[in-house]
Amino acid sequence: MQKGGLRYLRTLSWWDLLAILLILAIVIVFGSTAHQMTAPFAISEQPRISLSPWALPAYTLRTTIRMLIGLAASLLFTLIYATLAAKNRRAELLLLPILDVLQSVPVLGYLSFTTILFISLFPYTWLGPELAAIFAIFTAQAWNMTFSFYQALKTIPDDLDEASRCFRLTAWQRFWRLEVPFALPGLVWNMMMSMAGGWFFVVAAEAITVGRLRIILPGVGSYLAQAIATRDIPAVGWSILAMAMAIILCDQLLFRPLVAWADNFRFEQAPVGATPKSWVIDLFRKARFIHLTVKPVRQGLQWIIRSRFSLSSARNQTAVTGALKRRVTGFAWVMLLISALLYTGWKFFVFSQPELTLSDLGIVLENGGITLLRVIVLISLATLVWVPVGIIVGLRPRLSQQIQPVAQFLAAFPANLFFPIAVFFIVRFHLTPSIWLSPLMILGTQWYILFNVIAGASAFPGDLREAGAMLRVRGWNWWRKIMIPAVLPYYITGAITASGGAWNASIVSEIVNWGPTTLNGSGLGAYIAQMTIAGDYPRIALGIAVMSSFVITMNHLFWRPLYAFAARRTRLG
Repeated sequence: MQKGGLRYLRTLSWWDLLAILLILAIVIVFGSTAHQMTAPFAISEQPRISLSPWALPAYTLRTTIRMLIGLAASLLFTLIYATLAAKNRRAELLLLPILDVLQSVPVLGYLSFTTILFISLFPYTWLGPELAAIFAIFTAQAWNMTFSFYQALKTIPDDLDEASRCFRLTAWQRFWRLEVPFALPGLVWNMMMSMAGGWFFVVAAEAITVGRLRIILPGVGSYLAQAIATRDIPAVGWSILAMAMAIILCDQLLFRPLVAWADNFRFEQAPVGATPKSWVIDLFRKARFIHLTVKPVRQGLQWIIRSRFSLSSARNQTAVTGALKRRVTGFAWVMLLISALLYTGWKFFVFSQPELTLSDLGIVLENGGITLLRVIVLISLATLVWVPVGIIVGLRPRLSQQIQPVAQFLAAFPANLFFPIAVFFIVRFHLTPSIWLSPLMILGTQWYILFNVIAGASAFPGDLREAGAMLRVRGWNWWRKIMIPAVLPYYITGAITASGGAWNASIVSEIVNWGPTTLNGSGLGAYIAQMTIAGDYPRIALGIAVMSSFVITMNHLFWRPLYAFAARRTRLG
């Protein structure tokens, strides 16, 4: 073994040197940022954000590290939460409504209640504010990834499911050798969308304002907030350039390799033409020393994946006893959920009763109806535009690679940067803010639909596509009978998260500021933003509760039945 290692050391190539330098650069950046996160902190002595462009590289690195940490936490949450929801019917009754609530709670809502918690846990270091910002970024990243993985677990083809049973795979082996690989293409595209979603809310996460508490974290988001507050147009331009460079680097170093790797897990029975490529994967394939170094790690991971771990216990009861037990357990579980819901409602009533009246509820419901109308109209328009575009892009791997970084940049582009344009035109032409501020809600969330449709089209089996060509299914019939049914589960996943994201985005888009000018478009988002600035916690809680109720009702009356229909009609096997 030592001779083999020496032979590899003697034959080190430039590829090995480049790979080692790349790894060292990543380790140094993470280590430096981790050291800064644990520096001493005091609310009375916060850093001054410099608008010099020379300060932007360091700010951008810190923001990017926060994004990546949030993304890693989102991935771990996704694998655990979505698996429990998809595999346990009783857990699903609880976890899906909770997920609806979580995605509907705006970033400002989380910051209102978690910032003080994290600061109290780590009172004398920057770790408290950093964790508050990372948690806010996590809330902008996790939910669509969870919905995507849940959707994939629910739509695994019947023949693959049957094959896993024939090979007697344990639940652990089935998870890593069937379910994760099958879900990977869609999950990777949703990870890209999650990263973009984090950029979209980075201003709120790094420039935290809750009542009288104001915390500024060094980063490109706080830089942008300072530039907007001072109307510094050149600084806004520099922040856009910095974000673009960060998105390109993340695309090249992380997402393009993931897309190329995930392409190996496409459900195919016929060979495909062009496949995604990545220079990072090519670099590490040619770096033989890296292969030698990581070989023990790779073998260890393969052993863990292939191990026959099993968490299931033996069942000796008869079919009748098992059915009776499931009914009793199911009834007890439903009663527990109802009791928990009633208890939560009672605690909220006790918390808010001294401050709130029925007129407050009426105001919030009226504002919620305004925002609901906006969400319905905007999601409908985004569907008409991005479903055909996503199908066309997803069926062409080379075009998909070219569109990928552009779509990420557009999805990450903060709506705050459109505020000056929106304010100027609304004021200049005396337009109605309640109408013309509405498009700002969909600027970031429309991409959930595009990314998921691209994922669905790219995962569509080539043999089915060839079968359609052989049967001469063309024109409108091709869209209606082949592609729209094929991407429908993916579209619904994107539409659910886009709808929840639109409610979330209403916080920053229904009331906008540009210097001393403020425009209020009315709606539930504007209401919550105003109450957050005022530090009125009972009304913040009321607004968030009503927003969550609207989202849950919309999901269960419309999206869930549509999703169940799509899962039945499009399941392959």
